[in-house]
Amino acid sequence: WGDPQRGGDSSKVQEQLRNVRQVQGTDFAFAAILADGSVVTWGNPSSGGDSSQVHDQLRNVQHIQATNSAFAAILADGSVVTWGDQLSGGKSSAVQDQLQSVQQIQATESAFAAILADGSVVTWGDPHGGGDSSGVQNQLRNL
Repeated sequence: WGDPQRGGDSSKVQEQLRNVRQVQGTDFAFAAILADGSVVTWGNPSSGGDSSQVHDQLRNVQHIQATNSAFAAILADGSVVTWGDQLSGGKSSAVQDQLQSVQQIQATESAFAAILADGSVVTWGDPHGGGDSSGVQNQLRNL
């Protein structure tokens, strides 16, 4: 139900939406984790509704978090896969090597913050939305 341009029409993926464990949404798209750890997405492609570029990486997904227009998935091995609008956290390549042993991810409208097993924090996304924590990085320890 709702506006198809904003994720309101899941008819193209309806048959895949079985044994859903979690659903998370951006402003215009949704992502569902299935019981087997795979992910189904629908809605506006630029807001994360198209995960085809990372589909093969979305295995053993434990949790998904979202900004306004991007998703971040924590995998069972503690790594992270992102997709959606690059400026809103859909591109994590600048910090990908740091995204290991991720325990939790939180989001603002346009950035993500991941807490690692060692208590440190890694951020990415729009610098004005919290994606650049370099000014306080030394304080983001043992959280």
